[in-house]
Amino acid sequence: MSEPVSASEKPWPSPARAWWVAIVLMLANTLAFVDRQALALLVQPIKKDLAISDTAISLLYGLSFTLFYVAVGLPIARIADRSNRRNIVAGAILVWSVATSLCGFARSFTSLFAARIGVGAGEGGLTPAAYSLLADYFPKSRLPLAMGIYQIGIYLGSASALVIGGVIFAHLPPGGTVMVPLAGAMKGWQLVFLLLGIPGLLLTLVTLTLREPARRGEAGDKTAAQDSVPLSQFFAHIGARAKAYIGIMLGFALMVLVGNGTAVWIPAFLERSYGWTTAQVGSLYGPVVFVCGTSGALTGGLVASWLRKRGLAHGNLQASMIGFTALVPVTIAFPLMPTAGMALVLIGLMNFLAGFNFGGGLATLQELTPNRMRALMSAAYMLTINLIGAALGPTAIALVTDYGFHDPKALHYAISIVCAVASPLSVVLLWMGMKDYRRIIGG
Repeated sequence: MSEPVSASEKPWPSPARAWWVAIVLMLANTLAFVDRQALALLVQPIKKDLAISDTAISLLYGLSFTLFYVAVGLPIARIADRSNRRNIVAGAILVWSVATSLCGFARSFTSLFAARIGVGAGEGGLTPAAYSLLADYFPKSRLPLAMGIYQIGIYLGSASALVIGGVIFAHLPPGGTVMVPLAGAMKGWQLVFLLLGIPGLLLTLVTLTLREPARRGEAGDKTAAQDSVPLSQFFAHIGARAKAYIGIMLGFALMVLVGNGTAVWIPAFLERSYGWTTAQVGSLYGPVVFVCGTSGALTGGLVASWLRKRGLAHGNLQASMIGFTALVPVTIAFPLMPTAGMALVLIGLMNFLAGFNFGGGLATLQELTPNRMRALMSAAYMLTINLIGAALGPTAIALVTDYGFHDPKALHYAISIVCAVASPLSVVLLWMGMKDYRRIIGG
């Protein structure tokens, strides 16, 4: 009688099925970032209608979203490490899509804050399950590119929110009123939120076409066959590789702080510094985010995969280090440009470099982590980057504007100052993580 074949020895899913999974998960990530970036485009009309400050806007974008994103992420990841990850992704999409539509019915800061908490609660279940799924659909040589494709959703979603908003506001002012059947009179910005929730309901059904793959691990990885890994085992694994995990996660967290902080305030920056309208921001800035961000994510994934194939064991992180280093002068300089055109060129380069970084770095975290710990590790990563990046990034810039300069027109200086601190620190931390990673792999 022959021995049973372990999951790690079974053939990988067919390329067609694997890439279909990557595309569907990328679309889910796209919708997630459509919902996030829509708020950034609507800063000015929301501030006017709800009579709130830049700091309050930053809390709507960062703290409200992060509260339940963090609270939900870890327990959902724990479930994802031992149950059907496809169903978790589908449920997450459904929850945040309904919450996004509810943002359209907000009439006060408090009600919009509450709806944003719902968006965060839904999106908290997506990424840990998605990362774990991709690691079981793609071998090491293709995982960086698959991760890069997933990250395209950040830029496709952000760009879509800007472009769609720009098109709508070219015909309907953000502060204008329109009568909606059953809902009654709604402001233009409220209508945008209401409509953005609808595609998620359709994608929920598409997600159910995915199949749950066999769980895989490296040779000697006993967790792939376990139903659940004790938390003590998880913490022991992390402790033995603490410098690598901390360096990588904090390095990316500070990069996300810069990325999220600038993403929230760039539309307002373009309006305040160069006199652009909301429609102009959507129609001109949106395509830049899409083209530069997606090309960066694809290029970074390809470069990381190429470095690995060339025998550079730490090639994934080496690719990210290139992007991190190049980001430093770009992030500091773009808010200080004398013309909108020059600023937009550097913003495009910033989006390219940010996208370039993700595929290799995320693949490294998956490779460092045994199978039944991957979703939990991904949730810990998301916890770190959301607490530091999503919550602190937008708020840090707003605080410098409101309490440092006491002048909304000084937003460009606030952006540059925050980037001048966070961008160099991200390089130092990633270098520390890469140094320990090389020790672990013997490279």
